[in-house]
Amino acid sequence: MEDLKKWMKNNWFTVIFAVLLVVLLVSPDAKAWLMRQMASAGILNSNISESTTSQIPSIDFMVKNEDGTTINTADLKGKVVFINFWASWCPPCRAEFPSIQEFYEKYRNHQDIVFLTVNLDDNPGLGKAYLKQKNFTVPFIIPAGAIPKELYNGSLPTTVVLDKKGRIRLHHQGLADYSKDSFYTQVDELVNGKL
Repeated sequence: MEDLKKWMKNNWFTVIFAVLLVVLLVSPDAKAWLMRQMASAGILNSNISESTTSQIPSIDFMVKNEDGTTINTADLKGKVVFINFWASWCPPCRAEFPSIQEFYEKYRNHQDIVFLTVNLDDNPGLGKAYLKQKNFTVPFIIPAGAIPKELYNGSLPTTVVLDKKGRIRLHHQGLADYSKDSFYTQVDELVNGKL
């Protein structure tokens, strides 16, 4: 026992580092916190492009909200559509969700912006429970059919922004921070037809 105490005293940094590493490996919230710190530094941010990444005039993608109402993205022309594909078990999704919530709070009443936060949990109840646990108020949406490959190819999280003509203007796979003023400026320019 004395040898263990002596070893821990001499290797305290290693012990603390090992404990932190175990916590990061085991806890999805700890992973999300670390990723959120990296995203807030601006390392992982994405930009809305001036030119479209797709010449498809509109994306036909069907989703359902919590009330069971079906929404087709092709019917949302004239609006900027923010689509985020996520799952409750996904640490990068958890990391970026606070920024999506902040973005949603800022623009939730804007008549020209639609939020489709599409949950891809095998059991949608897990996604609902996660939103409730974290007090997120973003719309809970699930797919109502096949997801076009132009929007999502299996990488979580994936975020897509469609312009008012239904063209893809942002397609970002992985973690990003959507609560930055620079992103808000781009969204405003997109809504006002300046981008």
